[in-house]
Amino acid sequence: MILSPMEITLLKYLETGREYTIDEASKITGLKRDAVMKASHLLQEKGMAEIRTKERRKYFLTEEGKSYLRDGLPEEKLYNLLLKNDVEIESAKKVLGKEFGIALGWLRKRGIVDISDNLIKLRKRAEFREREILEKIEKEEVVAGDLNELLRRKLIDFDEEKEIYVRILKKPEAELKEVIKDLTPDLLMTGEWRNREFLKYDVKIPSKRIFAAKYHPYERIVKECREIFLEMGFTEIKGNFVQSSFWNFDALFQPQDHPARDMQDTFYLERKVELEREYVDKVRETHLNGWKTGSTGWGGYWSIDTARKLVMRTHTTAITIHYLAMNPEPPVKAFCIDRVYRRESIDATHLPEFDQLEGVVLDRDVGFRHLLGLLREFFLKMGFEDVRFRPGYFPYTEPSVEPEVYVEGLGWVELGGAGVFRKEVTKPLGIKGRVLAWGLGMGRLAMLRLGMKDLRKLYQPDIGWLRDLPSVVR
Repeated sequence: MILSPMEITLLKYLETGREYTIDEASKITGLKRDAVMKASHLLQEKGMAEIRTKERRKYFLTEEGKSYLRDGLPEEKLYNLLLKNDVEIESAKKVLGKEFGIALGWLRKRGIVDISDNLIKLRKRAEFREREILEKIEKEEVVAGDLNELLRRKLIDFDEEKEIYVRILKKPEAELKEVIKDLTPDLLMTGEWRNREFLKYDVKIPSKRIFAAKYHPYERIVKECREIFLEMGFTEIKGNFVQSSFWNFDALFQPQDHPARDMQDTFYLERKVELEREYVDKVRETHLNGWKTGSTGWGGYWSIDTARKLVMRTHTTAITIHYLAMNPEPPVKAFCIDRVYRRESIDATHLPEFDQLEGVVLDRDVGFRHLLGLLREFFLKMGFEDVRFRPGYFPYTEPSVEPEVYVEGLGWVELGGAGVFRKEVTKPLGIKGRVLAWGLGMGRLAMLRLGMKDLRKLYQPDIGWLRDLPSVVR
C-alpha cells in the first residue's frame, strides 16, 4: 500500500482506537491542521481511519446576565426582602423599581409567594440555582442541566462550535514505506530517484477552495458600464443627491400637478432653496403658455414656492439637464451613474434607493435613429444580442421609447426609458441643438447579467453568494 508522508506520520504517532481532535493530532505529529485533515481523509478512504464531527454550544453571559450576576437576580432581591417580613406591593415597587414585575412574576410562577390584601407573602423557602449557573458560565466551566429558561430570559446566549475528531482504526501490517512527494535537484543529481517510489496523485480528491479578491459583482457591472461610455467618448458627471424641485421636475417640463411629484412618490425636505432667475422666468412661461417654443404649455397655475422645494433626486436627469444648461453649446456627450431615491415599497424588484445610468448627447445633426443605434451598441457591448424598442411616453421627451432586451427564460425585459428632449425643455435653458437622452435602471441590468430574481440580494452581505459567483459573468 502506497501512503503519502503525512499519512505515514499520522499512523506512526497516533494510537489505534483512540480519538484525537485535529488540534491534538497536529500537536503530536508536528503537522499543520490542514495536513492532518487531508491525511485523515486519505486514510478514511483507505478504511484506516474515521473522522467524526461533533457540534457543541459555547455559552456566554449577555449584558443583562452580567448585570444580574453582579447585582443579583430580581426575584432573589424580592425573596430576600420577604425573608424579613411580608411586604406591601408599593413598598416593593419602590425598592426594586423596574425589576419589580420580573421579580414578582418569577416568584409567583414557582409558587414561592402569594398576594393577599395588597401584601406579598412568602409561601415556602427557595434556592436560586441561576446565580450558580451564571457564575459557572462566566468562568467557562461545564454546566449540566437545562439552560432553556436562562436563554428565554436572554441572560445567556451561545455560539455553535464544531470539533473534528480523527481515530486510527488500523495500521498496515507491512512496514510503512515512505514515498517521495517532491522531485528535488539532489535526487536527480545522485540518481537516487531510480530506487525510490513516488507519490501517486488522486485527481478525484477535492482540492482546497481558494477565494481570490475580486470586485463585488454589482460594482463590477457598474464599472463595465462606465468603461463602455468612456470608450465611446462620453464625459462622466456627478451631482448632489439633494436637488431643487425646479431642476428635478420643472426644468424637465414636468407639470406641478404631475402624480410623480406627490408626497407618496417623492422624498421632500423641509428646506427650500433660491433659484437661478435667468432660467426661472422662461421655464415658468413655458409651463403656463409655451413661451417661444411653439407649444401651448400646460396652462393652469405655476408656483415658484413649489419649484424651490428640495427633494431627494428621483432621477439623475436632474444632473444631466443642469449640466446641459451650464454647457449649452454642442457637441456634448455626458453620462452619470449614481443613486436616486423614490418612495417605493421594498420587494424583489423595487427599492426606495437604487442606481440609474443616465446619458445625454447634444449636437446639431443628431436624431432618433442615432439614439436607437447608440443604445443598441451599448446593450450589445453588455452581452445582450436581442434588443428592441417599444414606444413610450415621458413628459420631457418626444419621441420616446422603452428599450427592451431578450433574456432566455424571461422573455423581453424593459430596462428604462429614452427619447429626444422636447423644445419645451431645451429652449428655455438656452440649449442649442437636439438632445438625445436615456435613463436605465442599473439594478435591473445587474439582475439580468447575474441571473438573479431578487434585487435585494445585490445589497445583502451574503459572503457565500459572493464567493461562489464567478469573477467574470457573461
